[in-house]
Amino acid sequence: MSDGERKGRFTIPHEELMYPGHSACPGCGEPIAMRMLLKALGPRTVINIPAGCCAVIPGVWPRYSLRVPMIDHAFECTGATSSGLRAALDVKGLDDVTVVGWAGDGGTVDIGLQSLSGAVDRGTDFLYVMYDNEAYMNTGVQCSGATPCGAWTTTTPAGKEMACRRGKKRILEMMVENGIVYGATANIAYPEDLIERVRTAKSIRGPKFLHILSPCPSGWRMDPSKTIEAASLATRTGMFPLYEYRDGQYRFTKEIKNLKPVEHYLRLQGRFKHLTPAQVAEIQDLIVGELEVLKAKVEAGRK
Repeated sequence: MSDGERKGRFTIPHEELMYPGHSACPGCGEPIAMRMLLKALGPRTVINIPAGCCAVIPGVWPRYSLRVPMIDHAFECTGATSSGLRAALDVKGLDDVTVVGWAGDGGTVDIGLQSLSGAVDRGTDFLYVMYDNEAYMNTGVQCSGATPCGAWTTTTPAGKEMACRRGKKRILEMMVENGIVYGATANIAYPEDLIERVRTAKSIRGPKFLHILSPCPSGWRMDPSKTIEAASLATRTGMFPLYEYRDGQYRFTKEIKNLKPVEHYLRLQGRFKHLTPAQVAEIQDLIVGELEVLKAKVEAGRK
């Protein structure tokens, strides 16, 4: 029986490629996402990481918690570094090594967007992973292009008007338009689905994009023990739907038939405590509208 199968059910691989003893904050979602990623990819992997939380979480050599090579570089360079790594590995005949660009939301949707777009334009065979904690957490919880509507940050303080009204950039759709061959969302609360998305991406040649929700208890102003509950509610309320794009079609990878009211998700987090009932209702309407657009894309692919 294979490591990934048992009585017809998918299971999480036992091999660990991330040691304990990293420097993440209590309840941080990023080490969970990294562990699952490496379990899915295996040891023939090279990761490059820009400035951000994950540039320091694995530690500094010789106290280094990953069992795969990692390259640190400037904030805006993930796409370019990935292209360079892929070219160098191919010259050496190491085309079986997976190149991963691993960057946060700020380093992806804002500072690193140009470099990422260039790598996709070049058709680089790599997997770009955006771990999304929805703000610049490493530098003090500043708003990013992935901060959700209504969220408090140090640069979108609560006031009479709703904070960060514009909402999250639709980065996966932007990458589809840019030319990725595969894209998906994933959530640390659903590790088997996350692993399956990574394995699917690994099996396809070309530029791939994975968007992983990774709660930050410090920035989200919540109890560190609530990380998985918050992540799960993000999907179960429709705030963060799980879907993939492949061969020109969208597909839900986890359909939630009876969505919970978004209030269940918002009330866990201090960053939303300032919202009025009317503002919560506005966010609920926004979710419904965005889900209808996504459902239309999924249905179009079924025809």
